[in-house]
Amino acid sequence: MTVLPDDGLSLAAEFPDATHEQWQRLIEGVLRKSGKEVSGAAAEDALSTTLEDGLRTRPLYTARDGAPDPGLPGFPPFVRGSRPEGGIAGGWDVRQRHTALADGAVLADLENGATSLWLVLGEGGIPVAELGRALEGVHLDLAPVVLDAGRDTAEAAGALLRLYEEKGVDAKAARGNLGADPLGYEARTGAALDFAPYASLAARCAETYPGLRALTVDALPYHEAGGSAAQELGASLATGVAYLRELSEARLTVEQAAGQLEFRYAATADQFLTIAKLRAARRLWARVAEVCGAPRAGAQAQHVVTSPVMMTRRDPWVNMLRTTVATLAAGVGGADSVTVLPFDHALGLPDAFARRIARNTSSILIEESHLARVVDPAGGSWYVERLTDELAQAAWRFFRSIERDGGQAAVLRSGRIRTDLATTWAERSKRLARRREPITGVSEFPLLSEKPVERAPAPEPPSGGLPRVRRDEAFEELRARSDAHLAATGARPRIFLATLGSPAEHTARAAFAANLFQAGGIEPVTGGRFEDSGAAEAVLCSSDARYAEQAEETARSLRAAGARHVFLAGRGDYSGIDSYVFAGCDAVDVLSATLDRMGVS
Repeated sequence: MTVLPDDGLSLAAEFPDATHEQWQRLIEGVLRKSGKEVSGAAAEDALSTTLEDGLRTRPLYTARDGAPDPGLPGFPPFVRGSRPEGGIAGGWDVRQRHTALADGAVLADLENGATSLWLVLGEGGIPVAELGRALEGVHLDLAPVVLDAGRDTAEAAGALLRLYEEKGVDAKAARGNLGADPLGYEARTGAALDFAPYASLAARCAETYPGLRALTVDALPYHEAGGSAAQELGASLATGVAYLRELSEARLTVEQAAGQLEFRYAATADQFLTIAKLRAARRLWARVAEVCGAPRAGAQAQHVVTSPVMMTRRDPWVNMLRTTVATLAAGVGGADSVTVLPFDHALGLPDAFARRIARNTSSILIEESHLARVVDPAGGSWYVERLTDELAQAAWRFFRSIERDGGQAAVLRSGRIRTDLATTWAERSKRLARRREPITGVSEFPLLSEKPVERAPAPEPPSGGLPRVRRDEAFEELRARSDAHLAATGARPRIFLATLGSPAEHTARAAFAANLFQAGGIEPVTGGRFEDSGAAEAVLCSSDARYAEQAEETARSLRAAGARHVFLAGRGDYSGIDSYVFAGCDAVDVLSATLDRMGVS
């Protein structure tokens, strides 16, 4: 039914309403042309995408795809935002991260767009004794400070509170987070910490520093160990509940205890999943607060960090694009604070240019794109609402399984959480290896001639607990082998592209093969004779029709010219062909075996 606007004019009045079934029939026709004979709901299923956690993204969402009422911003279940006004007043808090002392870096951030500081102290960061120097010149009554000090949290918190007193900062003006996260530290290092000192910090903040939180629920360790969105949410929920129990035993009310927590999540370049994750996180925490008898205390404070897992070391400039999409998703998803990791984060300490671009990413999205002018701009989208609901359900199931096994501390110590995350990462690694999840500049469209970006080494972060993974790690290992070969011999390993027929016949597969082998650091050579190419292996590139005519004969000619291994770009069964490369093949396995045969160690 077409709903007429107030003025009675409908531009679609003369067009009949389309039905879902009619759309499905059109889809059937499209799939039939590609050789798939499916009909009805099966046609729609053929265009659906399987995500992690058992979720599926359908090609079309309509009003039939209902989800629970998300409520209104600032009210339980807080799906649409923790504050009724959202970020309309000034956007989200732009929080810059610092792991080392760099002359003027902190002040440069605050003077050029950053609105708060995230300082990594102690092990893997700035020495706690240097906190005063790090904050020299900072107006502590204006700039919130968030600490991340691991086992040195109590010492670092004491140093910050003393700085407030020495600089005459009113206790009510102090804002930020002391960063206590004993379970997060245990996830990172495997070392358990006593909660008692952090309970005392929380009680002190609740009584004296109303704008200062004591604890962080950091979900990054689970994300960086390869966890899915639901696992990240479930682990954070279990950690938050564990902290509520500890603080309640320390005689804080539920409202006081919940007010001491800030949750930290990762934002990836999968913008819709990130938006749904942040909305689902608020809904889940609201449910916890409701069960605890304090529904109004369920407004979750969210600090969102662009994902370290997605950052690449090769072609790092592409990271600027990834972090821009991730920051957009964080803002649309309702994050209170956002940290954009510099594009060179995976290479070492960021330089001034990288920090500037990171700051300006948020500034552009807030000031020029006006993302914060509407509260929950994704709200009402049938897709986003449905994805939020399905992700919340999956995360709740994971959370309940943790609780059944004794809680977050128990699953960390038993190794169960490590196993769960490793299983998820193993499945994702298969998709990465087959380039079903492409990495631009690494597994797709690599640039072998790129000039390496070099940075001073960053402090080594705490380790010994859950692993830290990266999407690019398998391809990075292949490229490193090629680099070593280049340094030792003056040339990269090469492969000859034997193109058959006209450009119209061979261009597509030649481009595919060149892209594939460059992802492993193998230089493709086109044109001329195989004998003059400097290559030991070759790949045939053309159309299926041309292969039927010339593939076997060309393979014999290449063998006679000295080719030790002959690939064919595509599928088939031809005499003289050793291997076939095609979309969806295990690229990492193909490239690793090729480098092995070429003697590239």
